[in-house]
Amino acid sequence: MKLMCAAVGAAALLAAGASAQTMQTTQKSKVEVKGGKDVTVAGCLERDADGAYLLTSPADGDMKYELVTSDDLGKHVGHLVQVKGRATDKGDAKVKVEDKVKTDREHGDDHERKMTSEMKGDLPGMHYLGVKSVKTIADSCR
Repeated sequence: MKLMCAAVGAAALLAAGASAQTMQTTQKSKVEVKGGKDVTVAGCLERDADGAYLLTSPADGDMKYELVTSDDLGKHVGHLVQVKGRATDKGDAKVKVEDKVKTDREHGDDHERKMTSEMKGDLPGMHYLGVKSVKTIADSCR
């Protein structure tokens, strides 16, 4: 009888382990700038922990703009650069932010969620710069 209970208990543990799922979640964000005002701005090109490119002030490191581009600007990081583009905090601008969150389950249905938000008008608190060109001014910001 004890052997039978042990066998049933072992089978229940194996079944519970088989039903455990492995999940992987990925998130991608895309920012798009339309409109705004054409500007030319100089500053230090930095990269934040999330991988976004930031244009900062050489004097105090304060952020001027988060750069919106699909280009790899990695070769310019740490350099003093001149960026031409469209600023969202000057003039009539439209900023579209799209977030995609995907969850892949090993033994179950995958799930994808897409969220889109759009802001329009003069957006003084939205410091995005849609990049048209980047030119290195100096190899160092300091």
